[in-house]
Amino acid sequence: MTDLATLSAVEQASLIRRRQASPVEVTRAVLDRIKAWEPRINAMVVLDEERAMETARAAETAAMGDGPLGPLHGVPVSVKDITAVAGLPTRRGSRLSSPAPLEHDSPMVARLKAAGAVILGKTTSTEQGWTAVSSNPLTGHTHNPWKHGRTAGGSSSGAAALAGAGCGALHIGTDGAGSIRLPAHFCGAVGHKPTFGLVPYAPVSNNGSLSHAGPITRNVPDAALMLEVISGLHPSDHTTLPGRFSAADATVTDLRGLRIAYSPDLGHARVDPEVVEAVHAAIPVFEALGARVEEVTPPWGPKGPGLERDLWGLAMLPFLETDPARRAEQDPGLAACLDDYAGMTLQQAISAQARRIAYAAEIGDWFASGWDLLLTPAASVAAFEVGRQRPADWPQHAWDWLVWAEFSYPFDLSHGAAVSIPCGRTGEGLPIGLQLAGPRCADALVLRAAGAFLEAQPFAPGFATL
Repeated sequence: MTDLATLSAVEQASLIRRRQASPVEVTRAVLDRIKAWEPRINAMVVLDEERAMETARAAETAAMGDGPLGPLHGVPVSVKDITAVAGLPTRRGSRLSSPAPLEHDSPMVARLKAAGAVILGKTTSTEQGWTAVSSNPLTGHTHNPWKHGRTAGGSSSGAAALAGAGCGALHIGTDGAGSIRLPAHFCGAVGHKPTFGLVPYAPVSNNGSLSHAGPITRNVPDAALMLEVISGLHPSDHTTLPGRFSAADATVTDLRGLRIAYSPDLGHARVDPEVVEAVHAAIPVFEALGARVEEVTPPWGPKGPGLERDLWGLAMLPFLETDPARRAEQDPGLAACLDDYAGMTLQQAISAQARRIAYAAEIGDWFASGWDLLLTPAASVAAFEVGRQRPADWPQHAWDWLVWAEFSYPFDLSHGAAVSIPCGRTGEGLPIGLQLAGPRCADALVLRAAGAFLEAQPFAPGFATL
């Protein structure tokens, strides 16, 4: 049998339901694969092996009975260390966080458990999710599984590294400016940022409604299945939308009649030639599937950089430390970002939020003018050296990583659905991702198009090897 650890979640769940594999076998296989990779990629904050195996044994007993099984019964899942899991601490990549275990699960984790999932432990995040590279003061560097010494991206660093290494099928990430899609791009994974409010994010973040949560997987059916489980209204999150996402809505691969706008740079972004070439090569694939693709320059594109930097600095201000001893414990890049925005006035903050509202409306109106989806690079560069905020051959800055991530944050600001999927590799063999973005509540359409593309052009090989 193919290694159980590298099967899709759909396949794992099916084998368990048919009693052709047990939850214990699947969980043991994933744990063993993680432990084989861990000295190399450093993706786990805590691997909760004992509790995972206890859960798997209980799931095995249930699977041998006649009762109903959840859609993820016995399927292992990892959780980003910004999300609460009962019995484990939430360190948020910070030495200033508490090591005490929490007593409650986040709504996402509670729903995963109710669906039968086995929680493996907590994956690495950048400190407070502030940057999209894969380093933090608490656990050090998380490495890209495709090339040691390269970034895995962030802030959902460990989740994407595990997905790219074939260490389990399902991983929870969060995304405030690209933190699901960017590491997925670097690691050759599928990263879906849902419509804001589709997945409960509790406790609700005090960051101007930038934070989203969603799946990092290796294929679209798994992402859709996970989204179905974790989506829906929740009393702890006043921003959640009614209704649950249906994975079945994302299965249609016929793209006939779809209008896809393509922009290699949004009218302002610097992009490495290898990335542009790989994403441009995807156009005929979408056209062969029946879509009409037209190159455009969205008028809202160049308005994003200044707005995003103001809002990102504002979102990070709660972590400003004035005590020199505590500040010395922080990521120096985070401290530099906070220094730049510490003097932001209330008037400036309110003005930035007003600009954000207008920007989101412009993006929504642009889609409504006749575009179903927007195709762009997922990021401007492939994985560069770990420990840097920017590639060595780009102009350097103390903290501004956003310069190579200009494609992702517009859809955090506008709350639309967006996914990164692998579309090729560089000459070094590093993954390159394309992004498909849509308006609010277009998650099924975004995932349909992503799934159709990967069915027509599979990413091979599907995961890195030791």
